[in-house]
Amino acid sequence: MTDIFDFGFTAVDETELEAVQQASTQLQQTSSDVEQLQAKIDSLYNSIVPLLTNLKNPEKEYILWPNRLAKVEEFETHLQKIYMG
Repeated sequence: MTDIFDFGFTAVDETELEAVQQASTQLQQTSSDVEQLQAKIDSLYNSIVPLLTNLKNPEKEYILWPNRLAKVEEFETHLQKIYMG
């Protein structure tokens, strides 16, 4: 019985090599884009959850919110910065 040892490589032509390199470059760019989008989503989520948590208090019938307009506008600006980020 003769075992053929092929050294673990396969010959490819130049176009196959370029296609693999382009796919690899695209994969790296896409992975980077996904990481950036995930960071934005996490930041948006972490900004919104405290607001929702503070708003849902079943023990209190009314919400005291001094300077509400300024605080809402500030929060809106904060969300826009994350979104446009």
